[in-house]
Parts: sequence; C-alpha cells; structure tokens
Amino acid sequence: MKIDDLSWAILDRLQKNARASFSDIGREIGLSSPAVAERVKKMEDAGVISGYKTEVSYHKTGYQLKAIITLRAFMGRLKPFLEKVKDFREVINCYRITGNENIIMEVVLYDQTHLTEFIDRLITYGEIKTHIILSNVIEHAPVKKRLR
Repeated sequence: MKIDDLSWAILDRLQKNARASFSDIGREIGLSSPAVAERVKKMEDAGVISGYKTEVSYHKTGYQLKAIITLRAFMGRLKPFLEKVKDFREVINCYRITGNENIIMEVVLYDQTHLTEFIDRLITYGEIKTHIILSNVIEHAPVKKRLR
C-alpha cells in the first residue's frame, strides 16, 4: 500500500495518541472525520496499522529498574531459552539479533536484589551483559515518512 502525505499525517497523530478521535485528527490535517475513518480502515485492512495498545508506567507499578540485557547463548541453549523467555514476567521486549550476542531483552525489575535473582536465572543459558537504563532520550518516537 502506498502511503501519501495525508495518511502519514494520520499515522503520526495516531502514534502520538491512538485514542484521538477521527474528528480531532481531521481538524488537525484538513480532512473530514469520515475521510479520516476511511483512510484508517484502509490502513488497518492492509496491515499498515496492526493494532492499538496500552502503555504501562512500570515505575508506577513498583518496578524501579529498567535494563537492557544481552545474551550470548551457550551451545545448545538457545532453543531452550527461546521457549523459556516467554515465561519471564520481567521481560517486556525480546529480540533475536545478529552479532556476537543472540538475544537482546528489555526488562523491568523491582530493585537490585530482583536484578541479581533474574541474572542468576539467565546465566544457565549463556553469557550475559547487563546495562541499567538511566533515562529515555527519545520517548515513543513515531515512525516518520521516509524522505527521498
């Protein structure tokens, strides 16, 4: 599906606030509410918009630490890890990657004791590196129209 400037403008608004009304979006970009609704429906049907989500403030739910952890799996331990990682409540994102490490995870933890316990569970699968996140430099950056 080819995305024109108006559809990119709709996507930009929805990425900033998925609960924005079609009439509000239309007012911002110069389209009627039905025209916005029709474009959104077409993008949903084409799979350009694949869903809507709720963002959780983990800090407000008691998780005081956020970390990036990479894993370089031991021989024969990658498949067992890939099956088990789905059960780790601490993992909020997990990617299989290229390079020296096999896996990169974004995790949330209550405190340093929880981090230690989590690391102890991971080390049976491979060599890990942990990076504590201090702050977020770009908060939910929306996908931008590619410049030519």
